Amino acid sequence: MRNLIFIALIATLSLSAQQKEAPKFTLEGRLTKAVFYHDNGEIAQIGYFKNKKRHGNWISYYRTGKKSATGLYRSGLKTGQWFFWKENNLIEVIYKDNKIVNVLEWNNSEKKMIAVNE
Repeated sequence: MRNLIFIALIATLSLSAQQKEAPKFTLEGRLTKAVFYHDNGEIAQIGYFKNKKRHGNWISYYRTGKKSATGLYRSGLKTGQWFFWKENNLIEVIYKDNKIVNVLEWNNSEKKMIAVNE
């Protein structure tokens, strides 16, 4: 009987540890704020929806909680300046109607252009 209780306890703990936190949605005026989570419970993304499309500022995070990207959506399309953090580099991507216009990469204090599309 004691072994059966121990097995049931272990199974319950392992199942609860595997549960993923469901996304949270809250209405803020005409926008719906969305918070998505990694399976470890850390925030994965925070942003807004308008008419069921991403709209406004979005921020993404690594599983560690460190920021990985930030940028702006307009009616579901990436637009303007986006920043991506990768190890010691900061990458700036300029979007227009979801298309890349320009890419810049900084490593420490060095700035170098790595791609230009027109």
